[in-house]
Amino acid sequence: MGEKNKIIYWAATSLLALGMLSGGISQLMGVEETIRGITHLGYPAYFPKILGAWKIFGVIILLIPRFQLIKEWAYAGFFFAMTGAIVSHVASSDEVLQYIAPIIFTLLILISWYFRPVSRKLPAILNQN
Repeated sequence: MGEKNKIIYWAATSLLALGMLSGGISQLMGVEETIRGITHLGYPAYFPKILGAWKIFGVIILLIPRFQLIKEWAYAGFFFAMTGAIVSHVASSDEVLQYIAPIIFTLLILISWYFRPVSRKLPAILNQN
């Protein structure tokens, strides 16, 4: 992996991890504004605690070495959460500003996943049909 790709990977992954960690902590701690924003979308008040715990776990998995299969799950979970947030905001007729952050995080997920080093990818034998 070239130096440029490493920089792209770590920049995207760092921003993704920071965003998911801060959001996860906010959700887990039950910050009023965060709870209000999620319940506005039609989700139950307990949902942010579940989502917050999984976000924090996902950040830990992305940042530590090894565990390639669980890293794939973390990327998938983040992708589903962020694209689900986009759809939820659109379905709730929210203004575009309300779903800019999930769009940005979705792009960071894709960039981080695409540029991840070989040591953070599943072995090639698992990728064959």
